[in-house]
Amino acid sequence: MGPETLRINEIFHSIQGESTWAGCPCVFVRLTGCHLRCRYCDTEYAFREGTTRTVGDVVEEVAAHQCELVEITGGEPLLQKRVHELIGQLCDLGKTVLVETSGACDISACDRRAIRIMDLKTPGSGEADRTLWSNIEHLTKRDEVKFVITSRADYEWAKDAIDRHGLVERCKAVLMSPVFEQASGLEVLGCEGLSPRVLAEWMLADGLTGVRLQLQLHKFIWEPATRGV
Repeated sequence: MGPETLRINEIFHSIQGESTWAGCPCVFVRLTGCHLRCRYCDTEYAFREGTTRTVGDVVEEVAAHQCELVEITGGEPLLQKRVHELIGQLCDLGKTVLVETSGACDISACDRRAIRIMDLKTPGSGEADRTLWSNIEHLTKRDEVKFVITSRADYEWAKDAIDRHGLVERCKAVLMSPVFEQASGLEVLGCEGLSPRVLAEWMLADGLTGVRLQLQLHKFIWEPATRGV
């Protein structure tokens, strides 16, 4: 790739399905590549599929949608260093830029105008040991942290991490999301789904405060396996 290019998997206009921005129209820029292999990953097609495009070309396509909210996602978008040029140019246009990252890459280089949504990997993901815990120190009241919960053990692990790192006080929002339960059964790429009701009942029984239950809204609007939404 050239000095001002990125490997792009897809760009699409849809409804934001996660975070505190859920329900808002959003342009998604999905970058190719990820160094993690989470057991419940629903975007394996982004590991390798994609085309090489200039940063300017990507910015032009995003701007054409005339949508104020943009999410940079993957894969793992921070693996491509030129993503910071993209983030900066979109911020320069006055866009609200969300950067969804696994927490396994350094977030400190991100433009301070961007909002980082860091997915802290639980043991059930199979990738918890890849977390770069120093990222916690770079989180601000603009940023959000989410945990994908696969089991009671994940839930307890997440609660401990929230308390130990003071995430409720440090971030704008802390989110818990049950791994999506397929309509045809519980098997999700080698990982069983978790009922949202079960997670909700755990949170209520514990009197958990400062933490939001999050569902993947787009998977209720469209068929769960639908791409480009």
